[in-house]
Amino acid sequence: PLPTRVLLAMVVLTGASAFISGAGIPALRNVHSALQAGLSIEAHGRNGLPRTLTHQKREDPALRLRGGAVGGRSESSKGSRGASPAGKAAPPAGTKGGPSPQDQKAGASWASIVSNGAKPEGGEAGAAPPQAAAAPAAAPQAGSKRAKTPATVMKAMLRALREKEDEDNYYFNSYSHFGIHEEMLKDEVRTYGYRDAILKNAHLLKGKVVLDVGCGTGILSMFAAQAGAAHVYAVDNSDMAYTAKEIVRVNGFADKITVIKGDIETMELPVDKVDVIVSEWMGYCLLYEAMLDTVLIARDKWLAPGGIMMPDKASLFITAIEDAKYKNDKIHFWDDVYGFNMSFVKSSALSEPLVDTVDPHQICATTECIWEADLMTVTKEQLVVDSPFSLRASRNDYVHALVAHFDVGFTMMHKPTWISTSPRERPTHWRQTVIYLHDELCINKGEEIVGHVRISPSKKNKRHLDFKLKYSFDGEAVNGVAGVKHNASHFYQMR
Repeated sequence: PLPTRVLLAMVVLTGASAFISGAGIPALRNVHSALQAGLSIEAHGRNGLPRTLTHQKREDPALRLRGGAVGGRSESSKGSRGASPAGKAAPPAGTKGGPSPQDQKAGASWASIVSNGAKPEGGEAGAAPPQAAAAPAAAPQAGSKRAKTPATVMKAMLRALREKEDEDNYYFNSYSHFGIHEEMLKDEVRTYGYRDAILKNAHLLKGKVVLDVGCGTGILSMFAAQAGAAHVYAVDNSDMAYTAKEIVRVNGFADKITVIKGDIETMELPVDKVDVIVSEWMGYCLLYEAMLDTVLIARDKWLAPGGIMMPDKASLFITAIEDAKYKNDKIHFWDDVYGFNMSFVKSSALSEPLVDTVDPHQICATTECIWEADLMTVTKEQLVVDSPFSLRASRNDYVHALVAHFDVGFTMMHKPTWISTSPRERPTHWRQTVIYLHDELCINKGEEIVGHVRISPSKKNKRHLDFKLKYSFDGEAVNGVAGVKHNASHFYQMR
């Protein structure tokens, strides 16, 4: 084998020349693959020590949950506002990550050439990419900053790509832990909802080919097999796929269910089309973690004409609540911490939506739908909430926060069924998303909070959500001051 330094030099020069010549990110991905194959750098952390993948993913996200618990789907979904529930840090398993087929095609597989010495098309093994010869070095301009060399450009791009892959690996590896699947399975609203939608419409699945996107333990795939599906393809991009395969075998479905560990974007199924796509893709506030993107890719690649999506409808709602005690305990707590002023932390605490079970008696206004989608036709570009709202007070009270919750529907079935995360319904592991206002609104029955909300994927990490909230209130009082028309605009991040 080539010495490590020689191999590294070949990789850097090959990738830099390909990037400069226009191959760009696709070529960079292939160079990164070469580094993985030749140097095994992904087996180590940034400090050179072995990397240990733990359950920390579930404990990192800034979802400050009631009672002090942070991150991680809890062992129980019975939490309430007074009972210190823990929340889920990164929801349903998806199948995102990795280069697209177009990227792979554009990026000519120089990684494999470097790592195994294969002969590239139109050249000898070990030769530089053909594009490199046509890319003269650019001379630095007088007075400009120091010119970047191919090596420094390559280093920066490799770092960016590695951070992106770390995010995806972090996400998928979090679904390799059993705790999150235990909580989802124990959520009877979720699991019975899917079971009833499948088994009570067995005549619609009998003899059909089914695709389960983000299969987790394979529970939905086994429901589909029980319903008489001809065959089920269960896909998951986490290591839980190996567990699902054993679960399927133990339960006698090995001939009916094929479990595949793979990325929906780049993989191919053994069949050209499927008749039904089932997936539990919903995250906090419905769209957190961007798994619906993956479901839509699967739909566009494989769903046959006249096929069925399960679920096929989704709606997101918003309402207002009174929540003085908790806001004081969790937000104003920072004003005096054992005699020390930490009030600057309050702005950060207010900017993070919380995931919690809301007492329905706290709701003091109407509920309004701010986004809905038909999964048979919606596109990735439409997975952004951008909606006005008007909430009318149902009684005299104080408003401290807005609350978001969602419903999904199986309306293509003989008898439509719905799963709801409304505070007025039975609690689920999704709970509700609480968005604290920076002000206290004293509102009379019939008065309105009028505003606009935008919820979109974060530019830093598509699995996270950014919230932009604008509202106006011309009512009884704001922060104890009567007769003042109040306008506010705030930014929140669900990470």
